[in-house]
Amino acid sequence: MKTQLDITSVLGYVLAIAVLYLGATCGMSEGALVYAPENLSNFFDAPSIVIVIIGTFTALMVSFPLSQFLKMPKHMKIVFFPSVYEPTVYINQLVAFARKARINGLLALEEDLATIEDPFLKSSMLMVVDSVDPEKVKQQLESRLDNLSERHSQDSGFYAKAASLSPAFGMIGTLFGLINMLAQLDDPSTIAPNMAVALITTLYGSIMANVFFSPMAAKLIARHEEEYLCDVIICEGVQAIQAGENPKFIQERLTNLLPIYKQKGIETEGGE
Repeated sequence: MKTQLDITSVLGYVLAIAVLYLGATCGMSEGALVYAPENLSNFFDAPSIVIVIIGTFTALMVSFPLSQFLKMPKHMKIVFFPSVYEPTVYINQLVAFARKARINGLLALEEDLATIEDPFLKSSMLMVVDSVDPEKVKQQLESRLDNLSERHSQDSGFYAKAASLSPAFGMIGTLFGLINMLAQLDDPSTIAPNMAVALITTLYGSIMANVFFSPMAAKLIARHEEEYLCDVIICEGVQAIQAGENPKFIQERLTNLLPIYKQKGIETEGGE
């Protein structure tokens, strides 16, 4: 399974960081735009970092097992270097198998197993070649889809939970700052530091939720849908091959699983 760089993910994060940087360092002074990189120091506050970042991850540790944290590097790779899933490639491959099986029988597909790159397609076709009972094949394939959905749902849910926790800890930090400020109003020197904690924690929480965690969850869901569609095509195609259905009917059946714009693309290619 080949991978490729997702330029939209890279560009999205680069632009997001650039916008945040410009927002922190640029401002208006006497009707003119002023660039002041020294303003960055105004947005750093160690207590706020501890409250929001450490607080968010401690809550995640209570909510999820350690294995979920260990998968974070893998998730980053999925976001920036995803595996390429082309439904049309799977359809063409399955239709070719169907034609060969219809002419030479299912055992003739054994020599093609070594050429299959997708491990799920390979294991599914192996069950067909080994003459596994069709009902058991169906159960195995449906179990694969269920496990895939459950696993990916937990992965995206991890970041969705983090996106809801980080603003909450930002609000907790805001309350800390306000409480400390109100408790020490008689000491003017404490007002500014406590107000900084109150405001910056909210900022940190919003940035973590809307720049990092929510986009990660959305991207993992999109990746799941790409893989899930191809796995559904494999399930439908393998069962149809095992049942000895007409290759043309299999192609039409699998093509109907695709979005309309991809179906039209296949029709155009076929016409050409």
